Amino acid sequence: MTDIIAVSGLRKSFGTTEVLRGLDLTVARGTVLALLGPNGAGKTTLISILSTLVRPDAGTVTVAGHDVAREPEAVKAAISLTGQSAAVDDVLTGAENLRMMGRLSGLTRSAAARRADELLARFDLVEARGRRVKTYSGGMRRRLDLAISLLSTPPVVFLDEPTTGLDTRARAALWDIIRDLAATGTTVLLTTQYLEEADQLADRIAVLAQGRIVAQGTAAELKALVGGEVVSLVDASGELVRELPTDGTVEGLRAALDAMGTDAATASVQLRRPSLDDVFLHLTSTPTGADSDTDSRGRELAATKG
Repeated sequence: MTDIIAVSGLRKSFGTTEVLRGLDLTVARGTVLALLGPNGAGKTTLISILSTLVRPDAGTVTVAGHDVAREPEAVKAAISLTGQSAAVDDVLTGAENLRMMGRLSGLTRSAAARRADELLARFDLVEARGRRVKTYSGGMRRRLDLAISLLSTPPVVFLDEPTTGLDTRARAALWDIIRDLAATGTTVLLTTQYLEEADQLADRIAVLAQGRIVAQGTAAELKALVGGEVVSLVDASGELVRELPTDGTVEGLRAALDAMGTDAATASVQLRRPSLDDVFLHLTSTPTGADSDTDSRGRELAATKG
């Protein structure tokens, strides 16, 4: 399986603030990659560079075999992008927005109308198709914006926090669409604040912190970085007191209990498997370049699998 996105040594600064610091990333063709990271980690900056909206300061970036700096028009022809804010025409109706953008994307009049009808139904906008977009709620505008981005099916689709502001039903519908895109060979790179979304959708997950990819792998591989099990200390009222990862061994459990202190003798203990929340909190709270065992394994996994 060949890589359709390849990033090496990517750097980008805004003024004196270095946002991306030698970032390396690859995405295989026909897969879904979820990019996780805290606010300000550089996720949107990376998407903007990949989609030619922002020029990199250093490094090489190719999308669908084209260099984003030297061949921006070829990159644009191979991608679709949905940003964090809805970019729709308030004066037009929902159906008119879709038909107009379909025509601008090269569809015939009849093909644009058919595709508009399909997407209005897919995103639960049929009843609002004839209303001006300025009367839409924020969630409806977001759904329409997503529908517009999927009018055509280019080789690569970038979705920057696509389900923010969507209700549960609309989020589930978009998840189905993303799965369908990947099943037909489209590559999807999405950023998200919802760890469940990454767990459900992504073939691979990359964690971005302090301008670098600090770990990359499948959800199961990343969860394994945290440890075999998480020990939870719960007080008499059922409130969580503390949690610590272990390696899944008896010795690891004993060490975790000892580390929790004397309160462990009067509280109850629970064991659970690590979640992506545990991965996210651990990797994004560990300074890049730290020498912890988990951080080292994360970098090795990124190098081996990425």
